[in-house]
Amino acid sequence: MSVHHDRSHSVDRRVRVQGVPVDSYPALAAEAVRGSARRVTEVGEEVLNRRCRDVTEFGSAELSTLIDDMFRTMYVADGAGLAANQVGVDLRLFVYDCPDDDGVRHVGHVLNPVLELPDPGSRRLIDDHEGCLSVPGATMPVPRTDRAVVRGFDKDGEPVVIEGTGYFARCLQHECDHLLGHTYLDRLSKRDRKDALRQMENRREEVYARRAAKAAELER
Repeated sequence: MSVHHDRSHSVDRRVRVQGVPVDSYPALAAEAVRGSARRVTEVGEEVLNRRCRDVTEFGSAELSTLIDDMFRTMYVADGAGLAANQVGVDLRLFVYDCPDDDGVRHVGHVLNPVLELPDPGSRRLIDDHEGCLSVPGATMPVPRTDRAVVRGFDKDGEPVVIEGTGYFARCLQHECDHLLGHTYLDRLSKRDRKDALRQMENRREEVYARRAAKAAELER
């Protein structure tokens, strides 16, 4: 999911890491410092269209490297969240660094997430613009609930429960969609989908230029 806030002020925000409040946190997560940027897959690639596999082996060096690389890739692409199939790996895993509407910054990763939404009778749908790193340059209004809970595991197999409101709830829903083989384009009308793809075609090169500049900046 693409970012809608100025990350330069993130150091001063209240922060929850893996759902747990912390006193302070750097602008870039430690994972990103260790990681290497990978290529972001684009809408139309097969890996984005199929349901991802459960993670069955926890605590491995390969899994830690994947998470580190995903954080780095997310920051290079100026994202608020990134699913594993967006770097070509069909595992049920996503990372995030995303604010909610109360100014709380949420940072972490979730493996094998299960999304829980409010009961239909108590749901409040918010129609807001949404972007995706795999649909570079396009944004379209997408209705999402203003609250969401994700239950899953961290990379060591420990249970985690992540609660989101506002923009962060949107992020959780967006990333869980990815792991089911869907992008936000699948929630649009045919006309709006065509509009989004047209936006992507017009803006793709500009987006990739920004990513290249950000990658160079992070290397310094």
